[in-house]
Amino acid sequence: MESEAPALRIALASPAENAWSETFIAAHIERLNKVELLLSGGVPPRNASLGGPLVRTSGPWSLYDRLAGKHRGGAPGLARDRLVDRLRSFKPDVMLAEYGNMGAEIAGSCERAGVPLVVHFHGFDAHRPDYIQRYGGYRDLFRYASALVVVSRAMEAQLLAIGAPREKVIYNCYGIDVDRFTPGRPDLVPPHFLAVGRFAEKKAPHLTIAAFGKVVAARPEARLTMVGQGKLWERCQQLVSELGLSAGVDLCGVKKPDEIARLMHASRAFVQHSVVTADNDHEGTPLAVLEAMASGVPVVATRHAGIADVVVDGERGLLCEERDVEAMARNMIALVDDPDRALRMGQAGRAYAEVAHRVEVQVGELQHILERATNRT
Repeated sequence: MESEAPALRIALASPAENAWSETFIAAHIERLNKVELLLSGGVPPRNASLGGPLVRTSGPWSLYDRLAGKHRGGAPGLARDRLVDRLRSFKPDVMLAEYGNMGAEIAGSCERAGVPLVVHFHGFDAHRPDYIQRYGGYRDLFRYASALVVVSRAMEAQLLAIGAPREKVIYNCYGIDVDRFTPGRPDLVPPHFLAVGRFAEKKAPHLTIAAFGKVVAARPEARLTMVGQGKLWERCQQLVSELGLSAGVDLCGVKKPDEIARLMHASRAFVQHSVVTADNDHEGTPLAVLEAMASGVPVVATRHAGIADVVVDGERGLLCEERDVEAMARNMIALVDDPDRALRMGQAGRAYAEVAHRVEVQVGELQHILERATNRT
């Protein structure tokens, strides 16, 4: 009887201090077989789960590392050099770099250590010119990486446009734990709309509020709840006041997942007005959109990045062009007036999420990509 191949020894590099803070990266850490070395805390990473930090920023050895870094291009150069030593010592089968800029920073270290590299792009890292220029158009990354994973067709087209080899670019959208979400009945609840996400420029919460202002002028019974915080929160709070929407809009701050699930079930539709920003920042495929679909709630949004891949206009939700506040308002009013249509779209979204966006399927495909990078398949 043929024995099972041993699990991959995966090293994973994430920019965040707490690598579990981003849902999609937490899913990779927890579900891939098997992440044994976790690198985090900056780009390039300063911390490692095995063998101690790559660069010590506190304690008695921090002065030594500051001095050592002077001869290696500062702390980033020291981190890259020490990463080579750590990889040679640990001997992972493959490195997974979360975000393109992380991949670009550590590609040389992986090459020196002889470790295959797979890079997972997520959004801004594929589109913003300042990042692309900083890393020389990602030329060295594109040359060395075994695979470049993208989460939207727009991101795929972007990497190809800046010179990524066609055979290395792989579309593998995010997955969610679909079974954690139970379908609601958007036809049986009042015309309440829900937005969930950071109050960031690319999510344009102020445009969602502007659209809702037009909705409530025509349908006074409509309500909007916005979950999240961010640098645009105070601006949005001021806009709500200026438009006289305080009675209809609730900027409720950050909520726990179970509270968001309850809000989903109390909503006629999920709304998000994502846009390309002035510095060319883009979304990937917003997880909140997938979670709304898994909750049986139709999506009213813009044709932006991965949203357009997963929300078929007129079938799983209603889409408009970016910054078209009038069209977004019309789409919201359409679901105020036709709760049965909201139910049909919500059911179609749930059926799609069950088939196409299960986290176990997405992570399973990522596992195969990592295995191919090591020539195990």
